[in-house]
Amino acid sequence: MVIDARMGVGSGGVQQWVIGLAAALSGLDDETEEYLFLVNEGQGEWLRPYLKGRSSLVVQPAMPGATSSTAGASSAPMRRGIETTSARARRFARSVWRSMARSAGWRLPSPFDRTMRTVRADIVHFTRPSASSTALPNIYQPWDLQHVHLPEFFDPEVLRDRDATYRRFCAQASLIVVATRWVKDDLVASYGLAPERIAVVNPPPVTEAYPVPTADEERAIAARLDLPDRYAFYPAQTWGHKNHERLLDALGQLRRRGIDVPLICSGHRNQRYARLVELAHELGIDGQVRFLGFLSPAEIQLVYRRATCLIFPTLYEGWGLPIVEAFWSGLPVACSNVTSLPALVGDAALVFDPLDPAAIASAIERLWTDANLRTELAERGRARFRQFDWRTTALTLRAHYRRLGGRRLDGSEIKLLAAEPLV
Repeated sequence: MVIDARMGVGSGGVQQWVIGLAAALSGLDDETEEYLFLVNEGQGEWLRPYLKGRSSLVVQPAMPGATSSTAGASSAPMRRGIETTSARARRFARSVWRSMARSAGWRLPSPFDRTMRTVRADIVHFTRPSASSTALPNIYQPWDLQHVHLPEFFDPEVLRDRDATYRRFCAQASLIVVATRWVKDDLVASYGLAPERIAVVNPPPVTEAYPVPTADEERAIAARLDLPDRYAFYPAQTWGHKNHERLLDALGQLRRRGIDVPLICSGHRNQRYARLVELAHELGIDGQVRFLGFLSPAEIQLVYRRATCLIFPTLYEGWGLPIVEAFWSGLPVACSNVTSLPALVGDAALVFDPLDPAAIASAIERLWTDANLRTELAERGRARFRQFDWRTTALTLRAHYRRLGGRRLDGSEIKLLAAEPLV
């Protein structure tokens, strides 16, 4: 069984999903299954601490012509020249071979499948929208169809490529796995997929799998991050649909009413980050807003635990992993009333219209000023969190792997696959 982990540190929710899945599968008492996590050459160390037993890394070698990020600069031009020359020869040989194969009616294995042969893979789980062509039974995991509903956040060429990629790998998949019933219904409506080809698996919070920092580590992290005594927390990369602008507008409204709420943001900072910094300055709140960038497992745990509340004003979300992480941390939540989020939070969070900065401000003010409400929502969040379980998630996916591999399922596995998801 090969699980696609070809991503680097800071890849967001998909990376967290892979970490949680690796830890959970490693904890199963398997005597026959072997779980191989496919990583790019030089990019797998982030996953290694979560693997044990019959789980291990398998490295996809760098493509011909690529240079190692750690190679010396002086040798790179010569190496590129040699590889370019040899690549031309290989390309010519491949074109001749393919022409002969087509004439003979042969089906050639994809480059990915040639790699899979070397590790004797029987099933592949593509954990992210960017997958690979394969003839093997495979699971494809498109986390959402944001590009269908919010095309304004994509360049036209990116939009076309993204849609073509999703459609191609949905068609190739033996099974499509999504995080919520909402996303399943969206795939059926938007792409015309048969519902029986789609399985819903709710992801638990990956923070549960992280090593707990020691007291000394916590003190060092707190000193380094210089967190305020109280703050609202928003963990999200600075993508357009994450709606940081309206959140900053809401904080500006609160400040004009004499309510200063410090905001800590985490997550990868892309090209939109500079504009958000400018906007905070224009609104007069730059002194109370900080973007910490990508946080380590130890850092993110501390930031969750010390926060006063989680604010999640996203415009679109297939799941909402930070919300279940906040529930795990005992942190009260206020979030958008869009897509899958109302079903995810139930009665365990305040919800608001993310297009209305005044509504966001009102939710923040309620959580910031009402200790009893924070306590009540934190308790409801903990109860909600207890309904998500990594062991059950791993057993469910293992049952899917076994079914796709043609193995007979026992009664407990049949029951798991028949169970209705919570969200």
